Amino acid sequence: MNYLNKIVVPVLLTGVWVNLSEFVRNELLLKSYWVEHYQQLGMLFPSKPVNGAVWAIWGFLFATVIFIISRKFNLIQTALLSWSVAFVLMWIVFWNMGVLPGGILYFAIPLSLFEAFVGAYICKRMSR
Repeated sequence: MNYLNKIVVPVLLTGVWVNLSEFVRNELLLKSYWVEHYQQLGMLFPSKPVNGAVWAIWGFLFATVIFIISRKFNLIQTALLSWSVAFVLMWIVFWNMGVLPGGILYFAIPLSLFEAFVGAYICKRMSR
C-alpha cells in the first residue's frame, strides 16, 4: 500500500494533469496554428485517434520522468529539468524536421513551464 501511495498515485495523478494540460494547449488553444502551419507545408496535421493515444502515452512517460527527477532535486530544479528534457528537446527535433510553427512558442513556453511546474509539485507533494 505504501508503494501505491508513494509512487503509483503521484505518477498517475501527474500523468492525468500532463495529458489534460496537453489537450487544452494543443487541441483547444493552439490547434489552428498547427493545422495552418502543416497546410502551408503541404501536409495534413496528424490528428487521428492513434496520434492522441501516442501523446497520452507520452504524457504518462513524462509524468514518470518528472517523478524520477523529483526524487533527487527540489521543486524548481525538478520543474526546469523535466521541462528541458521533454519540451526543449522535442521542439529542437520539431524545428530540425521543419514542422515547428515558431509562433506557438510564445504561448507554448509559458504554458509548458506551468505544466512541468504543476507536475513537479504533484510529485513532490504526493510522494512525501
